[in-house]
Formats: sequence, structure tokens, C-alpha cells
Amino acid sequence: MIEVTDLTKRQGRTTVVGGLTFRVRPGRVTGFLGPNGAGKSTTMRMMLGLDHPTTGEVHICGAHYRQLHDPLRTVGALLDAKAVHPGRTALDHLRCLARSNRIPARRVGEVIELTGLEHAARRRAGEFSLGMSQRLGIAAALLGDPAVLILDEPINGLDPEGILWIRRLLRDLAQQGRTVFVSSHLMSEAALTVDHLVIIGRGRLLADTDMNTFIDRHSDAGLRVRTPEPQRLRDVLAGAGITVAEPADGSLEVAATAERFGELAARHAVAVHEVARKSVSLEEAYLLLTADAVEHRAGSRGGAHSSEGAHPSGGAHQ
Repeated sequence: MIEVTDLTKRQGRTTVVGGLTFRVRPGRVTGFLGPNGAGKSTTMRMMLGLDHPTTGEVHICGAHYRQLHDPLRTVGALLDAKAVHPGRTALDHLRCLARSNRIPARRVGEVIELTGLEHAARRRAGEFSLGMSQRLGIAAALLGDPAVLILDEPINGLDPEGILWIRRLLRDLAQQGRTVFVSSHLMSEAALTVDHLVIIGRGRLLADTDMNTFIDRHSDAGLRVRTPEPQRLRDVLAGAGITVAEPADGSLEVAATAERFGELAARHAVAVHEVARKSVSLEEAYLLLTADAVEHRAGSRGGAHSSEGAHPSGGAHQ
């Protein structure tokens, strides 16, 4: 488990991260979301002892990262896919990591195969595309067969096949009982991969909840209905005092519970082809939650305005 307790990071008068408290539990994929400048990368760096918090602390498997005896065997991390010596081959990079962390040499071959790097293992890392660098970074993170994975934007630069691969990999790792903590700015991908959400904005915790609960909380109450008798259904519902809206797709949006709607439709023998609970996507719910925490926002005429630097006591920077 990763335990973050009252974590705060200040830079001068700016609060980059302010009082974060949450837990990342094993057996599920936890998505770490937030607008640019929310403090996600700073938080992950503090988890790994690369930045020192002003106050608060992070425990991984019950200890600070710097206290871990064999850190690569406990925590696998990817923060910067290009943070590899450009003149070193992928194979040599992984061999050096294995030797310095007392990891069996056979494990190098295993992670090379797992990440699809067999044909590029003897190429220099400086020649790699971003997608290949991501695969190498993930191979390094998996090298110690760790119980905890901390990955910052792991799908950046990956092609569709690579995205599908990392999606399956993350879910497989979680199903093995590992703790998987992954940041992402792609809501469509997070919706397919993540079980639990930790969302921050301007360095503050905005949500710590499972995916379905988060979407339900931001979905409008009501139903989306399709019927071959729209006028008759509208009349029935209006007579019962129920509000009906008509979106452009030809359906009806009904402000009623499924039970109430079903009773009325059955009583008046109105044919109904489809009834679905109105729901927003993860992206829509996320945008609703973070609307006031966005640092940069496009203007209506193609320009942009920014609130960066306007919050010296509470603004956050990634």
C-alpha cells in the first residue's frame, strides 16, 4: 500500500501540493488525475524521495522510500521515459540496474520479452522513439518484480497496439495483487483501465473514490427514452407533472426514476423501445469537477488565458 498523509510542498509563496491525504491499495489500478499544473508529478516525486515535502509524509509498504532496503524490488517507477543514458543499449541499461540491485540476470531477458523489446535490446537508448523509450522504462520498473508500481503517463508515445498492451499489463498486475498507481491525462484511456480515482486540482484533493461512484455522483438524475410514440408519451408524462427534454438525437430525456416511468408507460400502454439511465462519461464528470482548477483555458476566439501565478498561496505547478 502507498499511504500519503498531509503531504504539502511549498516553493516560496506558492503551494505546489497542499495537504494531500489518500491511500493507494493493492489489487486495483488507481488513476491519478488532474489538470496541468495540479501537482501530480511533484506528488509522485515526493513518493519516491526525489523531492522533499515541506510537511507530511509518504509510506510505501510501511516505510519511506529512502528506508527501503532493496527499492527496485519493492517499487517499480517510471517518471521520465527519456531518463536513460543515450549511449547505453537497452540491454546494458537493464543489466546495470539488475546488478546494482542484486536482481538475477535472467530477469533482464524476462522483462525484455514482456515489453516487446527483443529486436531493439542492442540498440542505443538515444535512438529510441518515445514509445520505445516508454517500453524500456516499463521494463526497468518491472525488473525487480515489485509489489508497487508508480507510473507517470506510461502511454505517452505508444501506438494503438502499445496502448492496448499497457492497458492489459496494468490490469494483470493489479489482478496479481500489486499496487498500481498511474497518472494520465487521457480520460478515455483511464475509463478503460482504472478502478479507483484520485483527482487533484491546484495541489488539493478533489476526489478519492471508485470509478463508478464518481461517474454516478456527477450524472444527472433521470432517464433517456426512445419510443415510436413520442407525442403520446410526452402527454402522459406532462399529465403526471414530469419534465421532458428533447435532445437532437430523437430520444426523450425524462426527469423520473425508472420505477415511476415504467408504471406510467405500462398504465397508458405506451410502446417503449429503449430506457437508459442518463450518465456522463468519465471525461465529462472530470471536467465538471476540475472546472475551477484549470491553469490554462482556451479563449473563445482562439486565444488563451491563464491563471498561473495568480494564486501565490494556493496555486500548483506540475
